[in-house]
Amino acid sequence: MEHRITDLDIYLFGRGTHYTIYEKLGAHPAVENGQAGVYFAVWAPNARAVSVVGDFNGWTPGRDSMQPLAESGIFDLFIPGLAPHALYKFAVETRSGDILLKADPYGNQSQLRPETASIVADLSTYAWEDEKWMAARKDQDPKKKPLSIYEVHLGSWKKDESGANSGFRQYRDLAPELAEYVNYMGYTHVELIGIAEHPFDGSWGYQVTNYYAPTARYGSAEDFMYFVDYLHRQGVGVILDWVPAHFPRDAYGLARFDGFAEYEHADPRQGEHPDWGTYIFNYRRPQVKNFLIANALFWLEKFHVDGLRVDAVASMLYLDYGKKDGEWVANEDGGNINYDAIEFLKHLNSIVSQRVPGAMVIAEESTAFPLVSRAPEDGGLGFTFKWNMGWMHDVLEYMKTDPFMRQFVHNNITFSFTYAFSENYVLPFSHDEVVHMKGSMINKMPGAMEDKFGNLRLAYGLMMAHPGKKLLFMGQDFAQLREWSEERSLDWFLLDNEPQHRALNNYVRALLAMYRSYPSLYENDCEERGFEWINGADATHNMLSFCRMSTDKKKCLLFHFNFSPVAYPKHRIGALCKGTYHQVLNSDDAVFGGSGNWPAQVVKADPIPWDGKPYSVEFDVPPYSVSAFTFNYTQATAGGRKRTIKAKAAEREARVLTEQEEAILSAAAGSGKSLDEILALLQK
Repeated sequence: MEHRITDLDIYLFGRGTHYTIYEKLGAHPAVENGQAGVYFAVWAPNARAVSVVGDFNGWTPGRDSMQPLAESGIFDLFIPGLAPHALYKFAVETRSGDILLKADPYGNQSQLRPETASIVADLSTYAWEDEKWMAARKDQDPKKKPLSIYEVHLGSWKKDESGANSGFRQYRDLAPELAEYVNYMGYTHVELIGIAEHPFDGSWGYQVTNYYAPTARYGSAEDFMYFVDYLHRQGVGVILDWVPAHFPRDAYGLARFDGFAEYEHADPRQGEHPDWGTYIFNYRRPQVKNFLIANALFWLEKFHVDGLRVDAVASMLYLDYGKKDGEWVANEDGGNINYDAIEFLKHLNSIVSQRVPGAMVIAEESTAFPLVSRAPEDGGLGFTFKWNMGWMHDVLEYMKTDPFMRQFVHNNITFSFTYAFSENYVLPFSHDEVVHMKGSMINKMPGAMEDKFGNLRLAYGLMMAHPGKKLLFMGQDFAQLREWSEERSLDWFLLDNEPQHRALNNYVRALLAMYRSYPSLYENDCEERGFEWINGADATHNMLSFCRMSTDKKKCLLFHFNFSPVAYPKHRIGALCKGTYHQVLNSDDAVFGGSGNWPAQVVKADPIPWDGKPYSVEFDVPPYSVSAFTFNYTQATAGGRKRTIKAKAAEREARVLTEQEEAILSAAAGSGKSLDEILALLQK
């Protein structure tokens, strides 16, 4: 009877370190004394009694009573004759004699809302076929790999127009279509919103009642296994949104589970979010920490998920998050930092890195809390990545600004570069930015429709070029016009009927192809050596230029952004080295919805210092445009070919040019003077 809870299980659970407790608590098909049935176990430490009720016993409390296991707070029972698909709940008798009908906290399947019973499921029978993917994942460092995430809400990606299953497409039907689209576009991963079971569609799955059950909206737990397996076999990774910050008050869920606050704090100043109407997990309690850490491992190990995006981390870190004076309790030092949550997050991330190498844990953390993505042994929280919410807000504010006024808010597109390597970042244009009257991405952009598309191409180009991994919410890659709503499908008809939207989709596809083709865009994402400024100070012209550098210095990329509606023929910018620069991206290309008036360019670097660099290139700059040129970095570095004294002098003298020096350079460049003569002028 290996399925039964042992003294060792009780000990580890009491310490908060039973990382596979989900194999014991919950409902599991088993065999005892030669009889097949289901073994039930539940933690309800303040219950007077607990029984299993279901369709097999007329939902009658007390008929199938569970036995308490010593002083552990755990009750268990084996019921012979039961099989998968049986409906059940736990009837919990409180100390006051009330009977609470509770869904199984560790249950692996639930009824489709509005029904709330748990369903016995057998997760041991699915035959996985993603061995190659899983073996390769173990040896990967996500920070060194391309990571372009397609954020998806399955319930509204494409609806079932027949009206079956309440309009929800099923996991097995969605998998081939979603994998085909993701591979066509060139994303590396999907991030799924709202997979853990939740009662209210409008919460999008961020108020979870059943943490160990994939939502029944799209099928069974085994169907979701198939979904992940299929995407892996098609070369697509799967990330889940995960919500360990809070849970709803629904009477059948975790709230006041046995009449007492077991999963949450009893004191509402510690245990409630006033704005959200939800309960906060008690991270100090070992069994609660165990529930959550084991749940993270459950998705990563049992369902082969590749990463978890942890929602609302800021609300976990700060005791006063969303609260007024008198609504929160300070820590032992009188401050607002939640030490228990910090310990929990460090524990979580340490165990995930040990047990599931190659898996990602990504923080959606909206403040400047330090070292979120640094290792716990270095004083950090241990996340793999952190969403760069500051970058997203600044860029969108800049893009919303009339182009003729952008020179006054230029800092909005340059500030993020000053801290780009302080964390391992993901750059998100997420679902949160296209709901609640914020407008879709295309409708955030100023001007007429042609201007809007030009600006949107700029925004996406900046995301792709800026250091950091990438995330884009569904529908925004073809310029969905309407705000997103979970109640309807995306407006896919725009792709077929509106050329501008198809062109924008082509553009995003080209960006993703470039991203995956050039290691300079991803292998040094988290290191300063992957980035070199050319000019970040040209606010007057609404311009920006920089380089992304590969480790081997080959196929580096020089980016130039023109955030104005003005074209600049024969525009000159600095270059890091001599050589030929091949244009590999021009966002104004007709296939992307641009004018098509500026053909692809190949330019040679001139030995003319510019923008503080020893060389420069001259090319035509279209309006509202992103230009990318590939080049090999040929300047000598330590241990490499020696640079000439002349080139060294040019680079040194070009680093800090005054306005007078710029004027001398301009005059000299047009006079046919040699580099030595130009340097002599500068030295004077």
